[in-house]
Amino acid sequence: MSSLSKPLSTRDRVYETLRENIITLKFKPGSSISEKEISEWMEVSRTPVREAFQKLEQDYLLEILPQRGSIVTLIDSSHVEDARFIREHLEVASVRLACSHFDPEVLDRLTMNLRMQELFMQEKKFDKLFHLDEEFHALISEGCGKARVWDVISQVNIHLDRVRMLSLTAEYNWKTLLQHHTEILKAVKQGDADTAANIMRKHLSLVSVDQVALKESFPAYFK
Repeated sequence: MSSLSKPLSTRDRVYETLRENIITLKFKPGSSISEKEISEWMEVSRTPVREAFQKLEQDYLLEILPQRGSIVTLIDSSHVEDARFIREHLEVASVRLACSHFDPEVLDRLTMNLRMQELFMQEKKFDKLFHLDEEFHALISEGCGKARVWDVISQVNIHLDRVRMLSLTAEYNWKTLLQHHTEILKAVKQGDADTAANIMRKHLSLVSVDQVALKESFPAYFK
């Protein structure tokens, strides 16, 4: 955290922790969680937990049932598709821009990110790979001067992220994911906007392909 960053409030800390656990499937779709359990687990009072639950309900990640507790929502394919649609349009535009001008320092970080992806893919550390995948795309936006575009994407990305994590856990398309990232980086270095845009579009369509197989393998996780 930057020295200029505001520390998270208790509510926001609880929210971020629960959101991360839902996205990374530590709290599985359809599972129940209670304010009391979370309050004891995180050693905080019930009030910030209740507020965090309400925020998660607004994100469609939690369904609050009076007198019955709260349920982690099932993965809704319509929400996933909306997020994919937004990502495709914003990221294709960003990667085109990246091909015309890109911060050299960020380019070095992208290269290192790709090396780490290869390492964690070999070690089958899907949780690390998930965060490196996220960072790769964020760096594209940062490198072309559109970091705030990634902030917008992050807001809608939560439902897509659960499918991505499930896909990585099931080892779907690991090699394809790495190949696409490698080709995107190469196109950015060469300033080839058409190739970069086409690969990015193909890359972001993987989630639609994966979803079909994932629904068959994990039917209880989907709405």
